[in-house]
Amino acid sequence: MTPPAPRGLFVPVTTPFTSADGGVDAGALRANLASYVSGGVQGIVVCGSTGEAALLSPDEQRRVVEVARDVVPGDRWLVAGTGGESTATTVSTTRDAAAAGADAVLVRPPAYYGPSLSAAALTRHFQAVAEASPVPIFLYNIPKYTHLALSPETVAPLTEHPRFLGLKDSGGDMEHFAALQRAAPQWCFFVGSLAHVVRALDDGAVGGVLAGGCFLTDAILRLLAAVEEGNREAARELQDGLVPVAREIVGRLGVPGVKYAMDLAGLAGGPPRLPFETLDAGGRARVAEVMAAVPR
Repeated sequence: MTPPAPRGLFVPVTTPFTSADGGVDAGALRANLASYVSGGVQGIVVCGSTGEAALLSPDEQRRVVEVARDVVPGDRWLVAGTGGESTATTVSTTRDAAAAGADAVLVRPPAYYGPSLSAAALTRHFQAVAEASPVPIFLYNIPKYTHLALSPETVAPLTEHPRFLGLKDSGGDMEHFAALQRAAPQWCFFVGSLAHVVRALDDGAVGGVLAGGCFLTDAILRLLAAVEEGNREAARELQDGLVPVAREIVGRLGVPGVKYAMDLAGLAGGPPRLPFETLDAGGRARVAEVMAAVPR
């Protein structure tokens, strides 16, 4: 079964571990995924930033995709992060994800040498991945971690290749987001910042890949539905109530904060993988405070 056109909420799921230095907890991952699917999300993203992809081995990444494919039905999108530091690694990880059942892949730019790479070099990197990929590709703009922002000059030549389907932007700069959209007007754009959802959707984005969806799935689905129904006042009110989640839990506390928020929401968050630190008492109190203030 082929999923419908991508849109709505794609949850960038966390990767549960048996301990801070243990393996992937497949049972906990299955339980979380089943909750999201039954809750009505339109897509699942595994092995992304929130999924601690950079801390997973290639075998673990394949296993996560396989587990997810067992749970995520064919009418929902399963997207796997496959970005790597070399073109060869990215190609290999992309092929593995496709073989494990991913409908599409999410490819970030290389990070380590990223600031030294020209727009043309990045374009050639992505083109080589597209030539080798068995499945569609979403580009991933995440300058917080890659220390570079995908430019319109990098993106525009890629629109000529049929493997590219869209782009997730987590940069938080809406003028840059608009410039990327102009460079690739036929692509599907997803916003990665909860604080900018309404504006992004108003400006043509088809949905959000939002870490807050890991623990506030219903609230974010209501927000997206309000936009789709044209109820901007309700949508902006819902977004305003979720901005502290974006700033404090996702932005400031990151993966450990998201995982603890999941624990509070009754899902399997658990420990982040080393070298991440588990939240201290102050961090846990702040997550609980922000969660308690979210409009229900």
